[in-house]
Amino acid sequence: MTYESGDLITCSYAGTTYEGTYITSRNGMAVVKLGSGYNIGVSPTNICLLSQQPKPEPILSPITQDENLPEISIISTGGTIASKIDYRTGAVTSQFSADDIMRALPGLSSIARCRSHVLATILSENMKTSIWQELARKIYAEIKSGAKGIIVTHGTDTLAFSAAAISFMVKTPVPIVFVGSQRSADRPSSDNLMNGLCSAAVATSDLGEVAVVMHGTSNDDFCQIHRGTRVRKMHTSRRDAFKSLGYPSLGTVSYPDLSVNLAPHAIRRGSIEEPELFDTMEEKVGLLTFHPGMNPEMIRAYGNYRGLVIAGTGLGHISSDCIRAIKYLNEEGTSVVMTSQCLQGRVCDRVYDTGRDLLDSGIIEGEDMLPETAFVKLAWVLGQTDMPDEIEYMMQKNIAGELGRCSTHGA
Repeated sequence: MTYESGDLITCSYAGTTYEGTYITSRNGMAVVKLGSGYNIGVSPTNICLLSQQPKPEPILSPITQDENLPEISIISTGGTIASKIDYRTGAVTSQFSADDIMRALPGLSSIARCRSHVLATILSENMKTSIWQELARKIYAEIKSGAKGIIVTHGTDTLAFSAAAISFMVKTPVPIVFVGSQRSADRPSSDNLMNGLCSAAVATSDLGEVAVVMHGTSNDDFCQIHRGTRVRKMHTSRRDAFKSLGYPSLGTVSYPDLSVNLAPHAIRRGSIEEPELFDTMEEKVGLLTFHPGMNPEMIRAYGNYRGLVIAGTGLGHISSDCIRAIKYLNEEGTSVVMTSQCLQGRVCDRVYDTGRDLLDSGIIEGEDMLPETAFVKLAWVLGQTDMPDEIEYMMQKNIAGELGRCSTHGA
């Protein structure tokens, strides 16, 4: 039998019969809300229908948008940032229309006029190059059509990868803000409202580059603005999981007054007159973390790839056994970029013999780029050129703020 969200049912669990409300099916189990308010998962064969509840369409008055406010575009790729809970069933649903988003984020209508688009509805670990390209094209089209700012809602796990990808693919005169939520809307500690409103404040601010806006502390006091190529998720579940690494943050947004305080080094709105799109990327690029005792065959396995980024130890080292594998890749036409597993500092393969041997094998030094940023950049560079000298030049050129002027800490 097919059940719908809101149906009253009885279920058998651990030898006891309960009454509850059917919510949904997940991983082959029925999710049921008990009278206590807790959700449990039971086998669909252990539930029986008591009554089907009518599903009246809610009567909602349309949201009136203030024509005097700047218009921004909200592009959804998934995540929980614009979701809300149905307290009747306990189900969390994503909201994609402009009216839905404004109802889910009270206060948004006083910041900007919004238009919305659904690009994808995926878990962020399912993000891939082709979706980055679609996203870049959509952002470009929205800016060309007059959007004064862009918000991209995104799952947090690969949000930093996507922000870096758009940083290289779109040169922008307006803010492009990536935002996510660490806690879903059905939790008292949810960060979706604050993050959403702060991202809107930044999208209408004087910023003129790609940024990530998320909680600055575990409290609801301010959001941090991070450059899209210098940010990493540093905690699995904390609300202030995102940190700027190797470069100061671009500023803050205080809450609840939503005052945006941009740092002097943040690129300002209108630094270029029109957006530019560079949406060609190479899919066959890998990212590999070196570990002691690594079998060189793990590196050789990328011989049919056009690019590989290695996160080495310290100044950018791997074992002597693996250096021949690097040379093999270069001879096969695979560009290899060396980064460091350290979160601060710069790669320098001129200090020790291993490093000099790596340079002789054809390695490209990744300077102080984060490994994931170097991975995205290499995919983008290989989409622009196939000339080895140009690839090395572009990888070591500061294109989207991914390179610092000097190491944050000395070697």
